[in-house]
Amino acid sequence: MTHDEEEIVDDEIEITNAREDEQEKLYISPSQREKMLKELERLKTKERLRIAERIKEAKGFGDLSENAEYEEAKKEQAFIEGTIMDLERQLEHSVVVEPGDTGTGEVHMGCKVKVKDVETGQERWFTIVGNLEADPTEGRISIDSPVGRALVGKHKQETVAVRIPKGRVSYKILSIEKE
Repeated sequence: MTHDEEEIVDDEIEITNAREDEQEKLYISPSQREKMLKELERLKTKERLRIAERIKEAKGFGDLSENAEYEEAKKEQAFIEGTIMDLERQLEHSVVVEPGDTGTGEVHMGCKVKVKDVETGQERWFTIVGNLEADPTEGRISIDSPVGRALVGKHKQETVAVRIPKGRVSYKILSIEKE
């Protein structure tokens, strides 16, 4: 950089101390954890048993090198095992966030937050949820998203500014409710 160039500093750059090889924490609600545990149990018991029976049956069809049923069953088995590994990894790296008491007047996971875009005046609702439960089209935003991080810990009538993919937006918090 020459002395004529000005250094531009963006005060909204996110700095993290996480190492690249560390898996990010996955924030989930207690109900999401329960769903994941039930799905893991179903896959480990019913699905593993079903696929083992399917493989056993396919082996009975003869030569395995030309047995399409056997090949398909093995592919499905690999898919199920991969899904089990993914769920176990997600659970291992998850942080269960208990919904807080809305009596504090503070935004937290599990809250519905009514905000007003300061620039446009448009009002909208956001529900702060865990990473896996997020659906921005339905107003369900992750606690770990830029808007989620900006809102968490704030109170009614506070204004937050956040950089989103479309640019920068400022929201005034109008109300906070329990979901």
